Amino acid sequence: MTGVPASAANGSSKAGAPKTDGTDAEAASGTKPARGGKIAAAAVDQASVWNIANLLTMLRLLLVPAFVALMLADGGYDPAWRSVAWAAFAVAMITDLFDGHLARTYDLVTDFGKIADPIADKAIMGAALICLSSLGDLPWWVTIVILGRELGITLLRFLVIRYGVIPASRGGKLKTLTQGVAVGMYVLALTGWLATLRFWVMAVAVVLTVVTGLDYVRQAIVLRRRGIAERRAALEEAEA
Repeated sequence: MTGVPASAANGSSKAGAPKTDGTDAEAASGTKPARGGKIAAAAVDQASVWNIANLLTMLRLLLVPAFVALMLADGGYDPAWRSVAWAAFAVAMITDLFDGHLARTYDLVTDFGKIADPIADKAIMGAALICLSSLGDLPWWVTIVILGRELGITLLRFLVIRYGVIPASRGGKLKTLTQGVAVGMYVLALTGWLATLRFWVMAVAVVLTVVTGLDYVRQAIVLRRRGIAERRAALEEAEA
C-alpha cells in the first residue's frame, strides 16, 4: 500500500546493502585501522622521546648556559650570584641522579637519552670547572685532570664497544658524587674551615678520578684481550 513496487523496494534494499557491507568489510579487513595503527604507532614512537627522563636531561642541558651566566655575573665574585649559581648546579646534579634511574625503571631508554645524558653530565661539570679555574678559585691542573679523564674514558668506551661494554663501577659512582660535592662547595663563596674542608673533598675527588680512570683502562684492556681471544677461537673452530 505504500505505492513502491516490491521489486524497487528490494532493489533499494540491495543497493544500500553493499555500502553498509562494504564499510563493515573494510572495518573487518582492517585496512583503515591498519593505516591508523601505523600512524598511531609512529606518534607513540615520536612521543616516546618526550618522556620524563629525557625532559630532565634537556633541563640539565639548558641549565649549562644559565649556570655560566650566573657564575660569571658581576665579575664572578659576588656571593649572592654564586649562591644562585650553586642552586642551578645542584638542580643539574640532582636531575642527573634521577633521569637514568627513571629511564631504566620505567623502560624509558631512548637513543636520544643515550647520547644526550653523558653530554649533559660532562657539560655541566666541565662548565663549572672551567669557570672556577678562569676565576682563579681552582688550579687549572685539577680541571685538566678531571676533564681529561672524563673525555678519555668516554673515548675508550667507544673504542672497545665492539668487544663489550665497560660497566659503571661503584668507584665511578662514588667519584661522580664526590666531584659534584667538591665542585658545589667551590662554587659557593665559602670561607674559614669550610674553605679548608672543600680543599680536602676536592683532593679526594681528584684521587678517585685518577684511580677509577686507571681501573677503567685495565677493564678495557682485559675486555679487548678476551674479545680477541674469543674471536680467534671462533675462527679456528669454524676452520676446523
